[in-house]
Amino acid sequence: MDLKNENETQHLMAMDGAADRLKLFQMDLLDPSSVLVPIKGTLGVFHLASPLTAEKDPQDLLVKPAVEGTLNVLRAAKECGVKRVVLTSSSSAIAPNPHWPIDAVLTEESWADVDTFKKHNVWYPVSKILAEKAAWNFSEKEGLDVVTICPGLVLGPVLPPKVYGSVQLFIYILKGIQVPMESLYIGCVDVRDVAKAMILLHENPSAKGRHLCEEAITKFSDLVNKICDLYPEYQIKRIEEDGQPWLVRAENPSKKLMDLGLEFSPMENIIKDTIDSLKRKGCI
Repeated sequence: MDLKNENETQHLMAMDGAADRLKLFQMDLLDPSSVLVPIKGTLGVFHLASPLTAEKDPQDLLVKPAVEGTLNVLRAAKECGVKRVVLTSSSSAIAPNPHWPIDAVLTEESWADVDTFKKHNVWYPVSKILAEKAAWNFSEKEGLDVVTICPGLVLGPVLPPKVYGSVQLFIYILKGIQVPMESLYIGCVDVRDVAKAMILLHENPSAKGRHLCEEAITKFSDLVNKICDLYPEYQIKRIEEDGQPWLVRAENPSKKLMDLGLEFSPMENIIKDTIDSLKRKGCI
């Protein structure tokens, strides 16, 4: 993001209260000195930024920036006396896990297998797994209070002028473009629920460790077929075969967050709110 370009920042400054409560800083996560500036004087840090794709050399252009960027944020937080860092990881850092019992519901104790993703040349999950593990190592060695949140496919109302990440994948589904998500998808979550979860994790000292964040553990076919049921006009091909035999469905996998008071929007509402938002933006 270029802060000198109003087209990239006006959607942020247009939010309620932004004029008085929001301050933007230009920084490079790989430059430790620039990371220090916005963190000085803060009580808590929410670290979300991480590269999504790299067409060439993913180890250097995706994995390394994710890991080093995370460590630079944690070092700055430690130096500035921050009380707690809430780190955004991913549900793809939890599954798939070939060592997890095939008949057991996934929990935060599971770690996705790096080699499985490397074998299929899928590098974003690799970056999230290694960045989160690096954060836990730093937390243990340096005594910094860190908690992590592992969201599923993040959908819901779109704020930026451009569409990225999870919502872009959602558009591909609507357009009938084949999306090989069986190795990544274990559920979806509304972006507003993710934001609420982050605040809960920051404000509750009792919150510890990893926190899976999705409305339910569902299979990719569940999402696609639910869209088919709600919006038959998109003529999306239903998925009849079970491409995720290793995944056990569960209604309350995010129990740790629910115990903190978070209530999740159901999949049907998430889908409707996402499509309504994309229609308003003219994206579909």
